[in-house]
Amino acid sequence: MKKMKLLLTLAIVTAFMAGCGGSDEDETPTPAPVQTVSPTPEPEPTPEPTPVPEPTVDPHEGQALSKLTGEYIPEKKANRRPYAMMINNIEYAARFQSGVSQAAILYEAKVEGGITRLMAIFEDISKLSKIGSARSARHYYVSVADEYDAIYVHFGHTKFATAKIAKLGVDNISGLSGVGGKVFYRDNSISAPHNAFTSEKGLLEGRKTLKYRKNYKDGFEGHFKFYEADTDLQSEKIANKVTVKFSGYASPYFIYNADDKVYYRHQYGKEHMDVAKNKQLSFKNLIIQKVDDEPIVPGHRKDYRTINFEKATGKGWYITNGKAIKITWKKNESKGFMKYYHEDGTELVINPGKTYVALFPDEDSKLTISDKKK
Repeated sequence: MKKMKLLLTLAIVTAFMAGCGGSDEDETPTPAPVQTVSPTPEPEPTPEPTPVPEPTVDPHEGQALSKLTGEYIPEKKANRRPYAMMINNIEYAARFQSGVSQAAILYEAKVEGGITRLMAIFEDISKLSKIGSARSARHYYVSVADEYDAIYVHFGHTKFATAKIAKLGVDNISGLSGVGGKVFYRDNSISAPHNAFTSEKGLLEGRKTLKYRKNYKDGFEGHFKFYEADTDLQSEKIANKVTVKFSGYASPYFIYNADDKVYYRHQYGKEHMDVAKNKQLSFKNLIIQKVDDEPIVPGHRKDYRTINFEKATGKGWYITNGKAIKITWKKNESKGFMKYYHEDGTELVINPGKTYVALFPDEDSKLTISDKKK
């Protein structure tokens, strides 16, 4: 029995020693392998595409600057000769004026008895079925038409006018010539001789029949120099109302509108209207050209006037955008030369737009430039 207990004890000790057997050094555990994680590479930025420049579009492609207004118009029209037409302006006839608001330039001068006559210079006569009423030629207007290389249009004449037409070689369309019946027509609702009118169709027919040049002559540079953009005058002279008193009978005036920066014309106590267009005449520029106006035959019952334009000089005013400045002018009729100048002698530059020119007799008439509109 004692022997059995001893054997059991030895077995337990032996089993214990077997569980603790092996090397007497501590066993170092094998570390777990470290997993190296490579960073995800940042994607390369996609290069911005090189911008392809937009083709430059010329806003005035197919256009050219008008020699009459300094504004861009279709190129074909910019090269065509203008028509300079005599317009009846007595009070009765003015009620029926048609097409005149489409004129690029309007001239006014005295004729007989203190009345004035207009000359409308048209660059664009398209869609005009009624222009007038037409009146007779005067020799100083022939000279002005020549400055523009214009075709001069009239119904009637004086002997002084026909002589000037021949002397200067001015192309003209006369209502009293053989072509007159193709060019002019009568409005029988208006009393003669104030009822002669023409039209786009009539003027084109007249030019073709007479075989006149369609375009400006080579080298023609135009009458005016223009600013590229609207420009205010550096002047202290305010011009809100301009009255051009040719005589006790004819005293037109212009009122400045600051909203659209143009001058609106009035005469015979009311707005000056183009009845065909139902439009009041208005202008960006006013030029008052003081001239030597006098009877061509002193004491003659007809009171025909004349203006010296051969190697002539004078003074005047340029008015735009509510301001006025003094100017001078020079003209050599035989050379077709006519220019305006600042007082310092540099050539006058005017604003783009329509222009009114008064051939204004300085001696017996009055010009009023006022800062007031009434």
